[in-house]
Amino acid sequence: MQKTSLLNNIKPFFAVCTALILTAVFIINIFFLGELPSHWSAILWFSLVLVLIIIIFQITRTQKSIQNYTDQLQVTKDRLTNEIKHRLWAEKKASESVIKSLIIDENIPVMLAYFSADLRCRYHNRTFRRWFGLKPDQIDGQLLTDFSDDDFFSGIKNCITEISAGKTIHNQRILKSIKGFPYIFVEQYVPHLDNKGKTVGFYTMHTPRAHEKNSIVQKNKITNTNSPEPQKAPEQPINKEKIILQRTQTQNSGIATTSARIAQAIEEGEFSLYYQKINPIKLTKTTSSHYEILVRMSEEENGLMPPGSFLPFVDQLKMMPQLDRWIVNHIVKWLSTHPQSRSIFCLNVAKDTLSDQAFPGFIQGQLQKMNIPAANLCFEIELSDAQANITDTATFSQKIHKLGSLISLCSFTNESNSIELLDQIKVDYLKIDGSLICNILRDAEDLESVIAIDKLAHKKGIKTIAELVESDEIIVKLQEIGVDYAQGFGIAKACPFKDLES
Repeated sequence: MQKTSLLNNIKPFFAVCTALILTAVFIINIFFLGELPSHWSAILWFSLVLVLIIIIFQITRTQKSIQNYTDQLQVTKDRLTNEIKHRLWAEKKASESVIKSLIIDENIPVMLAYFSADLRCRYHNRTFRRWFGLKPDQIDGQLLTDFSDDDFFSGIKNCITEISAGKTIHNQRILKSIKGFPYIFVEQYVPHLDNKGKTVGFYTMHTPRAHEKNSIVQKNKITNTNSPEPQKAPEQPINKEKIILQRTQTQNSGIATTSARIAQAIEEGEFSLYYQKINPIKLTKTTSSHYEILVRMSEEENGLMPPGSFLPFVDQLKMMPQLDRWIVNHIVKWLSTHPQSRSIFCLNVAKDTLSDQAFPGFIQGQLQKMNIPAANLCFEIELSDAQANITDTATFSQKIHKLGSLISLCSFTNESNSIELLDQIKVDYLKIDGSLICNILRDAEDLESVIAIDKLAHKKGIKTIAELVESDEIIVKLQEIGVDYAQGFGIAKACPFKDLES
């Protein structure tokens, strides 16, 4: 191997050495020895030319090899460059996917968790942790019984046999948060099967749902997707009066508990206010700042429930007038500490509040007590609520205008019954329904509806507000139409009211 290697190393230089030797012989012959016989001179010349040809051939071959290696290196370099680019692109996409997954995982208002077959928690999202008020290390790898209460655990305990058998369980029940608020949850328990069909764990998903009217939620009301039809038991005499009495007592007890808890939350300030800015599309020196006031609970702020999801509970229990009073009182107090503010605050009014004859008097009393201009308040009424009770809405509007405050009619459409409502109720602002605003750039019919609403409103001396404005392109189009104000995530997101400056 060593001899072969040495020969290969010397071989490229053999022709050059031979050419040098022949050249040296020619020089010595010319300067020192004189003329050689003609046949020897011919042999030397022939040998020298042959060696030079061999050298030229070697140089050409070497250059070709170098060019081939250069081309191969360039191809390899390009391939590596592309691989690096693809790797960076893949890493970027993977990072983006992780971020998106994390955003969904951490912000979706649904309790998600995964438990192994021995009921140890192997995965949980932020909403799940916040429901129990625990940190990740207090749940990771822990038994469900170690961190959950008996009420939560009972829902899984009662159907663990069915889950282990590979059945997907659906359940609906009421659970109380760590602050004592009752929520209706739709629960799902989904088994995780290995490639042999054996249950190695299960997923849990708890989705909050608002109360439905006249609904009674039975604890541990379980159904499953794979269970067979239950066999009919022998018919027994049914005491219908007893069943109705028991259900009524259960419902009344739950309603009384929820009502007391909501009243306590309002009294102790467990509801928080947020604001969303309403921007004028054409700025003028005399334009006042407009803000819509939104209300949330502490659980909603912490991500346990979607914003506004608790309001159906309050509405069903006829406690919205009490909550609306709390909001008015809060805003009026803020205005009293910011006397130079020219802001107009838009407060949503529930349908039960429209029927509350004492509510306008309460507003008047608060304004007089704090010496606040009534024009700082604008009361927003949903179109559906106004249509459901035109008489009370008209009376409410008259009393509010008499105080000097403003009225805004929300979710306004181009339908005939909506237009007729303007002849019966005096309003200062029309909020054009967001479903129309979202489509004005791609739906000619919706665009025409918005134009018609804006013309009608201005003809009656009413200012228009576009809801759900999401982009600059929509703002430009609204400016062309002549809409006065715009509101939506494209303008400003909802922010805590405590951060508002005058």
